[in-house]
Formats: sequence, structure tokens, C-alpha cells
Amino acid sequence: MQEEDIRLETTRARFANVVKRHAQLTERLSRDSDKTIFERLQKEFEAARASQTQEVNLDGEQWNDGLLATIREQVHMEADRKAMSGDTNNMPTSHFQEKIAYRVGNKVICCLEGTRIGILYETSFAGEPCEQYHCVLESKSFLEKMTVIEHTIPFFLPIREVENDLLSSNAMRFIDHIGELLQAYVDRREQVRLIKELYGNQIGELYHSLPYHMIEFVLDDPDCKVTISLRYADLVSVLPTRVKVLAWPMHKKNHTSSTVSSSKENGAMSYQPVPARLSYAEDALRTMSLPEAYAEIVLNLPQALQQMSQLRSPS
Repeated sequence: MQEEDIRLETTRARFANVVKRHAQLTERLSRDSDKTIFERLQKEFEAARASQTQEVNLDGEQWNDGLLATIREQVHMEADRKAMSGDTNNMPTSHFQEKIAYRVGNKVICCLEGTRIGILYETSFAGEPCEQYHCVLESKSFLEKMTVIEHTIPFFLPIREVENDLLSSNAMRFIDHIGELLQAYVDRREQVRLIKELYGNQIGELYHSLPYHMIEFVLDDPDCKVTISLRYADLVSVLPTRVKVLAWPMHKKNHTSSTVSSSKENGAMSYQPVPARLSYAEDALRTMSLPEAYAEIVLNLPQALQQMSQLRSPS
């Protein structure tokens, strides 16, 4: 049990450091330069969408590599036309240079000035809109690979790694995967926010990583303390794959069979509680959203504790 206590304290210390780093990085994100980039891109995207002649909704197979290639070709043709005309602002648009924005699920793809393509990611939770994020792609020519030149995606999400892995070989998959990363991050974050909002008085401690793919919290119950540890397989997961829920009996004067004894140097006996794993709680967390699973855990906790007590009581 001492080893288990040490591991628990190590976990708490580790996540305390994460919380400290989270506060530092949050301050970094709130700097004026970051806000300026977001506000500038937001205005540019709004202006680009307002100038489009139509916005086309795409379903399933309509969003494909061929369409993305067509968008890239149109962007470069328009840039070449403006360069040849020598007037980039007041040149009338030919009838065949129709400006179209494309909506694919939670993404809007539009043409920006120059040879840039903009992707606007709209996130949501429980049907309610959340933040918008921007990603701007550019290539020197139609035949050259695209690169990410600007974005407002949270720095702790691996956009550069995804760019290196996918953008040159499968640009459509890159665009889709960034959307999946953003939506999954918002889902995990909002689930944590909701349990804090609904059950904050029952939660003693709560730690999480910046992308919310590692979450630890404690449920305080009069009869026990429940520690909950969640790990997500990757950053596009919205349900945890590694779950551990332990119920720690509270220290009481009358020790029961739910404790174990250990000898001290002076020969006296001390007692430490033995935690029990709550399998029903782990199953709920693997299959339900965090707020739903939390409600299920609390609802069935008295019965689970009673069954644990009966199993441990001497016959």
C-alpha cells in the first residue's frame, strides 16, 4: 500500500506541475500578438466569405482530391490574372472567375488574396457553437506543395507534425485531420468544464493536460474517496481507452477487514485502507460522455460500496 500511496502522490505532483505550466502557457496565448493574429484572420476570412458568389455544401464523396486541386488551380489562375493586369484591387471579375466557398461538415474552405487557401474550422459541443479556428495554406505554384503559413490552432495540438506527415502527400486528409483534432479537443475540454460546473462541490481535486488527453480527479464521498484516472489513445479520441477508478475507504477508529496492518519501528500497528477497483464506473467512463458517466458513478456508488463491504466482512 505504501507503493500505491507513493504512486498517487507522484501523480498529484506531476499534474500540479502540468497545471502550473498550463497557467503559464495560457498567459502566453493571451498576449496581444496572438490576439492580433486571430482578429486579423477573422476579419480576412469574413471578408473573403462575403465576397464569394456562392457557398456550396459538400457531402461525402463530393469532397475529394480532385475538388481540392480545382480550388488550388483557381487560386493560382486568379493570382496570375491579377499580376498580369497590374491592378490587384479594381479589376472586374470575368464571368468564368466565379468565387465559391465550400462547406464540408464543420469546415469552410475559401480563397484568400494571393495564392492562399483558407480553412475555417467551426467547433461545437452538445449542439452549441464553440470557438472558430483558422488555417491558411499557400504554395508558390500549382505544382509545388502547400505549406501552413498562418493559423490560430492551439499550440499544444501537433499541427506541424501533421503538416509534415500529410500535407505534401494527402492535403485533403491533412485538412480533415486538423478538424478532427480541434473538435475532439473541444469535446474533451467541454466535458471537463461541464462536470466542474455541475458537480464542482463534489470534486476535491482535478488535473488535466493541456489537450485534455490525460485527466485525473477525485470524488469526495462521506464513506470513501474515489480517484479517477483517464487516458485517451490519441488526440482525436473523445472517450478514454485507459480508465482506472479506485475507491479508498476513509480512515475510521474501528478498523474493518478493508484495512491492512503494517508494523512500525516501535512495534505499534498502523492501518492503511485497501482501495477497491470500481469496474462499473470504469465501464461507464469508457462508453459515456464524462458528465453522463459521472452521474452514473455517483448514482450507483452507495450500492457498490455496500457490496464491497459485504464481500470484505468476515463470514
